[in-house]
Amino acid sequence: MSDTSFDLIVIGGGPGGYVAAIRAAQLGLKTAVVEREHLGGICLNWGCIPTKALLRSAEVFRNMKHAESYGLSAGGIGFDLSKVVARSRGVAGQLQAGVKHLLKKNKVTVFDGQGKLEGQGKVSVAKDGKPVASLAAKHIILATGARARALPGLEPDGKLVWTYREAMVPDVMPKRLLVVGSGAIGIEFASFYNALGADVTVVEVLDRVLPVEDAEISAFAQKSFEKQGMKIRTKATVKNLTKTANEVTVTVEAGGKSESITVDRVILAVGIVGNVENLGLENTKVVVEKTHVVINEWTATAEPGVYAIGDLAGPPWLAHKASHEGVICVEKIAGLKDVHPLNTRNIPGCTYCHPQIASVGLTEAKAKELGYDVKVGRFPFIGNGKAIALGETEGLVKTVFDAKTGELLGAHMVGAEVTELIQGYMVAKTLETTEADLMNGIFPHPTLSEMMHESVLDAYGRAIHF
Repeated sequence: MSDTSFDLIVIGGGPGGYVAAIRAAQLGLKTAVVEREHLGGICLNWGCIPTKALLRSAEVFRNMKHAESYGLSAGGIGFDLSKVVARSRGVAGQLQAGVKHLLKKNKVTVFDGQGKLEGQGKVSVAKDGKPVASLAAKHIILATGARARALPGLEPDGKLVWTYREAMVPDVMPKRLLVVGSGAIGIEFASFYNALGADVTVVEVLDRVLPVEDAEISAFAQKSFEKQGMKIRTKATVKNLTKTANEVTVTVEAGGKSESITVDRVILAVGIVGNVENLGLENTKVVVEKTHVVINEWTATAEPGVYAIGDLAGPPWLAHKASHEGVICVEKIAGLKDVHPLNTRNIPGCTYCHPQIASVGLTEAKAKELGYDVKVGRFPFIGNGKAIALGETEGLVKTVFDAKTGELLGAHMVGAEVTELIQGYMVAKTLETTEADLMNGIFPHPTLSEMMHESVLDAYGRAIHF
């Protein structure tokens, strides 16, 4: 075992950990990252990135099937599932190599193994149960992320009952699929498999799909999903699961009635639990609540010199939130004066299904619940020239303002490319712009972004094109 001293040690090399490490190195801190599996973490290797590659294949396939509507012809349209998966894995591999290069470029030392706290300022690293190194640092950031939650009686088996990992590298294309959970992960997989021809049923325990989104956007999305052939069961729970060699029969209960659904595969997408095990937390003052580490506004735990970021530290469970927390953490450690705590109302969320969903800030219902008198604007894709030219007329842009001050409280979108458009509203919220600023802005024509302008105008009775 070798003794190595650093200014900062980051346990976990995901989008929170590696970004924190690079920013720390930029600020002159001697930094190490301890990663037990893959640099880039779940997001890059088994989450955000490879799923977007899968969904892109589904999008191209969907467009090919509708070639005639664009004046084009295409015959013999099909797909090779193994090649679709291989492309996705290749994209992840390329980006993982990029992260490795960035860490090397910034002179961050990387240790391959499991990191564990061994007393104040000390971290041990082990691989396959064998010691690798004994490290020391004044500051230690925990960025170990999270994993899929399993429900009693619905434990994944890797063959018939999948988590996101198996769903990302399927060995067969299921003809019938049940997705348990309609958050971003569940809906994205439902969208992918539905586009490739699977008979998809989605079960959601709450009263609507995508329950964290604005209710109006949720309802719009559900109608679109059902139009595409998905079966949606809300306010429903999975009560029983019976397996045979190649299929699963699931009992779904809703409204006091039971329904048996037989499928080839089940995907579990019912949330996550933090990776708090085997970190040595039991010998520290670190507080863990519901599998997540409790932190203050600067990401510090109750243990001096120990911080936590990303999924390990609680919602929202988003890669960009983890990265931003990592930057806040190390800039505070480095003593920068212009550091600001994370404002979760300014964190955009995106779901890359078809149609796409994106939002930032308060929903209309939440704004009213908090006591705001609101003005709400809407603009449909059907009223936008670029959307019509693209053949993507299904969608809606919705904005919520404080009627008294003109503050943009929230923005919610469903439709083509809204995951790219939402950053405009994020910038507006971050800069604390008002409705007047947004109305006076000049949006380029013809673009989808014009709908953002029109939605703002509509909130104040000034929409031009609808």
